[in-house]
Amino acid sequence: MEPESKKKWGIMFKAIIMMLVLLVIRTVVDLIGFDLIPITPVVGAFITGAIFTIAIIFTGTFTDFKESEKVGGELASALKALYNDSRVLPLADDEPTKVFRAHLRDLHRTIRDGLLENRFSLADTNRAMNVLNNDIRTLAFLNVAPPLIAKLRNELGIIDKICNRIEVIIRTDFIPAAYALAEIATGGVILLLLFIRMDGILESTVIFAVICTMLIGLLLLIHDMDNPFEFGPDAYADVDLETLVFLETYFDEQDAEMAKNPPVKA
Repeated sequence: MEPESKKKWGIMFKAIIMMLVLLVIRTVVDLIGFDLIPITPVVGAFITGAIFTIAIIFTGTFTDFKESEKVGGELASALKALYNDSRVLPLADDEPTKVFRAHLRDLHRTIRDGLLENRFSLADTNRAMNVLNNDIRTLAFLNVAPPLIAKLRNELGIIDKICNRIEVIIRTDFIPAAYALAEIATGGVILLLLFIRMDGILESTVIFAVICTMLIGLLLLIHDMDNPFEFGPDAYADVDLETLVFLETYFDEQDAEMAKNPPVKA
């Protein structure tokens, strides 16, 4: 399966496989006559309530996921701002700003590679930011205007805030009790459908397949969306970090441009 198709249909494919296994059990129950539970308004209300509960939990995780999608763009903007600010600092010697930009690129690689390779470490990021802090201190000793120093520190503070947010999202789960409730509701509905009595094999099969596939698919999607920074072949709902990845190319282009057209010193 192609990567894009796998990302789009992977969870549905898993849900269908699990549903087919359950459908075999349902067929066996049908054949041996253990489908003893009649369809009543109470049964319908239970199934509706379970679906409604899972939908509420899905809405909560989806909201958190949409917030996480902003992280890549915000992080790239802050790193880019730091890089561009360093290019306009009024220094006679460009060496300190070159060192600053080199360390900034190290910070970018630390964050980018840590996220894409599922090994993001706040400790590694903090160490890379401490190096930049020392560079800013050096620039302050070189009498760079305090407002410019404050702007550099502010951008670095934004990066620190975003990285802490990423760490919290990766480390914590979305209300474990809500997951337990969703799993119990899904299990209860599937168990009920296994033993419910319906007229007509085609009707019962279609109803069982549709409800089971939908519930299992939603449950798998909720679990996958809980960590939007989990990348890999088994991750189907992850945030787009293309802006952060492209930043490497942007830095290369700007470095090449500066090497070709060095700034004119007064």
